[in-house]
Amino acid sequence: MPSKRSVRSTVIMKVYLILVLFSVFYVTFKTYTEVDSQNDHTNDPTLTNVESYTKATSSEPTRLNKEEDGVDDISDNAHRRSTILRLRRRPMNHGNEPKTLALNLATKDLVRIQTLHRKVTEKKESVSIQQQNNLSYAFIASLESTKDDFSGSIMATLKSGASVGTGEYFIDMFVGTPPKHVWLILDTGSDLSWIQCDPCYDCFEQNGPLYNPKNSSSYRNISCYDPLCQLVSSPDPLQPCKVENQTCPYFYEYADGSNTTGDFALEKFTVNFTWPNGKKKFKPAVDVMFGCGHWNKGFFHGAAGLLGLGRGPISFFSQLQSIYGHSFSYCLTDLFSNSSTSSKLVFGEDKELLNNQNMNFTSFLAGEETPDDTFYYLQIKSIMVGGERLDIPEQSWHWLSEGAANGGTIIDSGSTLTFFPDPAYGIIKEAFEKNIKLQQIAADDFIMAPCYNVSGALQVELPDFGIHFADGAVWNFPAENYFYQYELDEVICLAILETPHHSHFTIIGNLLQQNFQILYDMKKSRLGYSPRRCAEV
Repeated sequence: MPSKRSVRSTVIMKVYLILVLFSVFYVTFKTYTEVDSQNDHTNDPTLTNVESYTKATSSEPTRLNKEEDGVDDISDNAHRRSTILRLRRRPMNHGNEPKTLALNLATKDLVRIQTLHRKVTEKKESVSIQQQNNLSYAFIASLESTKDDFSGSIMATLKSGASVGTGEYFIDMFVGTPPKHVWLILDTGSDLSWIQCDPCYDCFEQNGPLYNPKNSSSYRNISCYDPLCQLVSSPDPLQPCKVENQTCPYFYEYADGSNTTGDFALEKFTVNFTWPNGKKKFKPAVDVMFGCGHWNKGFFHGAAGLLGLGRGPISFFSQLQSIYGHSFSYCLTDLFSNSSTSSKLVFGEDKELLNNQNMNFTSFLAGEETPDDTFYYLQIKSIMVGGERLDIPEQSWHWLSEGAANGGTIIDSGSTLTFFPDPAYGIIKEAFEKNIKLQQIAADDFIMAPCYNVSGALQVELPDFGIHFADGAVWNFPAENYFYQYELDEVICLAILETPHHSHFTIIGNLLQQNFQILYDMKKSRLGYSPRRCAEV
């Protein structure tokens, strides 16, 4: 029979254990409820209830606070080792689940790479690039007389395409006189702008009515005898000009079989910008060369067409240079931002932006350094993951001049994900796997890889990622830009894929560019980038 003293000791010990358990429960419950409350506010500090876990997964962490639609602080320190990814705990207010959208994004981007690859490998038979430049710039110079009427800059409204299952951004515009509203896909990887026109003999479904050139007083066809007609690809077989007023036909085909065919023409484009207070502002550009498509096939996700912002002479940007200057910029909000949040695009030289001390610059390649005059080529030197400079063969970053021109690095608003060729991709993927201590999920289950189980976590610490350019510029990215929440609250995946083996392109997609002010300064042939809360621009 136990003594009274031992019984008393046993009772005291039980009471003590109960108090300890109660204290642990109280602290845990209090932390959880406070964090859950904080998640409903975008200006609260970084969550800390998993701090002990994240410290165990990486040494020398540098915490980067992120808001849903912006960035608190992004350092360009090349010696960072890790960054924090805040996980979304609320459902996304869009029609597509992230898992389904991820498949759509990757499929679309892979097809797009085929188109980009083919564009630089096929020879143009109709006219050389230099001849095209001379023709187009001569026409653009004629717009100088209208410069006084349209001085300053144009600011446009952009919307994320996530709600319609795409990772592209759409620009809000009006076409014709009287103006008809259209949403066009923003694409820095192509030159020709085009819209679906009535009568449309074979068209894809779009939001809103088709544009009818017969109802516009500012529409003018380009004659097939006009030298400008040589700026576009013709249908095959080519139909010879028979009469003087015969329209100029154009044809453009994408790698997945999508295509647009119609009349090459001139029209008035009016950019629509909506201020936060709801007030609208309109700025027109007259006699813009574009494609009026009567046969259009493809998956263009509800858009009325496409706005080309490439470097070539017939792009919308090139045609506006003599009026608004030699630069344009955009600031892309999170792809999954609230539907009321818009991104911004500005045509024109913003002196404040050009002189911004936080703006970093890297040079565009040109001339013999690139195989194509449409794309914005950059020269990578190395990649950093987890504070480590990766040992990637130098030839991975150059386009191959032997045989069919191929490769190089381009920045592209029309691609969502970022792509690296082999062996660069394999080395980058291995570096992430080495630095991440989370539970990895079998790659067979997901189109992206590596993927990790983050069930129950509010935030995770991930290795940093940065690009070093040959001219010394460094571009470091927040984790939200290179990790994708494949399944909400459950799975995250690296949003970097391998370029298909037939191509050696490196593509910096729009997901990696989000919440940065991106500046295309063609006067000095350079790309500018600076962290910014794009939802507040």
